[in-house]
Amino acid sequence: MVCRVLRDAGVHVEVFALTRRDGLALPPMLADGLTVHVREGSAHNLWAAHRWLGRELAAYQPTLIWTSLTRATVIGLLLGKRRAIPVVCWQHSAYLKPLRRRLLYALRKRPAMWIGDSDMVTDITARRFDVPPERLASWPLFSANPDAPQAQPWQPGRTLQLGSLGRLHRVKGADVLVEALVLLKQRGFQSPVPFEITIAGDGREREALSNAAQRAGFNGLHLVGFTDQPGDFLAGLHLYLQPSRWEGFCIAMHEAMQAGLPVIASTVGQMPYTLEAGRSGWLVPPGDASALADALADALSHPERLATMGQAARARVLPLYSAEAFRQAGESILARLRERGVLPADAMMPPIESADR
Repeated sequence: MVCRVLRDAGVHVEVFALTRRDGLALPPMLADGLTVHVREGSAHNLWAAHRWLGRELAAYQPTLIWTSLTRATVIGLLLGKRRAIPVVCWQHSAYLKPLRRRLLYALRKRPAMWIGDSDMVTDITARRFDVPPERLASWPLFSANPDAPQAQPWQPGRTLQLGSLGRLHRVKGADVLVEALVLLKQRGFQSPVPFEITIAGDGREREALSNAAQRAGFNGLHLVGFTDQPGDFLAGLHLYLQPSRWEGFCIAMHEAMQAGLPVIASTVGQMPYTLEAGRSGWLVPPGDASALADALADALSHPERLATMGQAARARVLPLYSAEAFRQAGESILARLRERGVLPADAMMPPIESADR
């Protein structure tokens, strides 16, 4: 979507991925007509990535570099200075590891513009790197689709379907979810309706999560792996779970709200700014299994309320992140770059990511 807005505005775009992770993002980019360059090799060999990108940029001759994720941002800024190419840096997370934060702070004055993927990340970026307003912008990474598949209301006598989308990594908090289920059992909570929890995503925490659920005696946790049909997956749920330890924008939660699902989410990233606690879902502190257990108990005890809460979630997210708002945000950034002489009318731009996801 981002590249489409840029191309529609007259910018020639090619994508350079410093590392191949699972390649799942490649087919949709190619189907959209993008030219994609992917470096083969270890994700940990930064010098090799630096040399590869330097050669690619020398051949491509861009007029602007647009980076995403910290590693690509650092390499892009270094090469941009060396080749006198302005760089735009996109920030996606409220959390940065200490070393990465220090690296970006040292380079903070080099970007032509910093862009946050949400108002929250934009505000944090401004404070974290002392970015003046003229070099700061927000472009939320979500364009709501009113025609996306819709969840159906739970019916008495049916199993309540809970679920989550995302990689199986500690940052997503699936282990906190299992701990919350253990607490419910220890408290003697008996759900008035049968329920299952399905997580669509792959990652290194898969075996540990499965083993933890078995030890807890909970047989209703299903780890189904990656899905290339997230809309259909969400439409099969009645309640969405996002107990992340940290996030940036969190597209998955917003897609769930778009599908008409109520959400239990942690108070990190953009999520507490979009989700209305008590109206469209529940908000809990990150890493707090006890609070998550309380929210689960409330939701499971009143399944008849979920559909109404889900419609409130949908009514909240559709106008807030409409396709028109998404397009206007991108065009506004390009206009500001052109006004400052950073981006010429016949610009060529390579978005650079640290991993092809």
